[in-house]
Amino acid sequence: MRPMHEEGMIDAVAYEDRSTDGTKQRRDTEDMPTVTAELEPGAPAVLLAPLLAQFAAVARLEHVTRAAAELGMPQPTLSRAVARLEQELGVSLLAREGRTVRLTRAGRIFLAAVERALSEVERGAEAARAEADPTGGRVAFGFLHTMGSEAVPMLLRGFRAGHPRVRFQLVQDYTDSMLQRLREGELDLCLVSPRPEGPELTARRLGEQRLRLVVPADHRLAGRQRVRLRDVAGDAFVTLEPGYGLRRITDALCAEAGFTPRISFEGEESETLRGLVAAGLGVAVLPPATVARPDVAELQLSSPGARREIALAWVTGRPLTPPAEAFRGYVLSVRGQLPLHS
Repeated sequence: MRPMHEEGMIDAVAYEDRSTDGTKQRRDTEDMPTVTAELEPGAPAVLLAPLLAQFAAVARLEHVTRAAAELGMPQPTLSRAVARLEQELGVSLLAREGRTVRLTRAGRIFLAAVERALSEVERGAEAARAEADPTGGRVAFGFLHTMGSEAVPMLLRGFRAGHPRVRFQLVQDYTDSMLQRLREGELDLCLVSPRPEGPELTARRLGEQRLRLVVPADHRLAGRQRVRLRDVAGDAFVTLEPGYGLRRITDALCAEAGFTPRISFEGEESETLRGLVAAGLGVAVLPPATVARPDVAELQLSSPGARREIALAWVTGRPLTPPAEAFRGYVLSVRGQLPLHS
């Protein structure tokens, strides 16, 4: 039942898959593989980077004085910078001809690389500014699979009515994984259950789902409306994998009822588990189905703990970009209105 972790981008060509061995395969028209430069003292990038724009200005204008005027720096300072660059490289980049200069063969080769590097820096700076554009920009938003069919589309539709240029990177994952990605800065916000504890994260309640015991349509209890969980203590269970919030709730409810569930299948997505129940492979504790299906019965559980809280989480004290902050405000403004089918 893998892979079930998914990522996508609205209004951008970027998405992430996981292969069958669990590794991420990201395809992006802009994010091509790069080799990181060494940054130890004496490394070329450390020594040369501050001098590149100055060299490029001289090379483009073929005149040190004019280049100094364009850069807004004294001509002697610029001359010393170019000389230092040549010294670090150990080659002559410019041939002096009176007041003008011309590129040597080595200079032409080096200039091509410098222009590419400066262009990448400029492109990166523009992308960083666009990321924080309050009228555009991007929001990295994570959410549970069970929120993906109705709740998340409702939130995105409502928010984009007032912010049509904001892009979204959407991540479907389980709670523990999303919270880790939130802490590491990969996500701005995430929709999780249960609500996380601890001072490093802030979470606000959005609503609550009453959990159901899902059994096959021909199960001995299928005709009931309300049951106790210990009524199925002898049945096989199909559950989410360890690490999922719903799995922790299921284990806790079974322990409260006085038994350890006999697990026949573990999966990563609630609708898959519902299908396994329909096939007669076990029973499951799940949130309500978005669309009722005739091959299973969904029964109320008598335990007061048979519920899960849905919350919006972010990193405490970490400033959000303007679009992410605007989206957080919108989500909190419609709390209690999510279609949770409780």
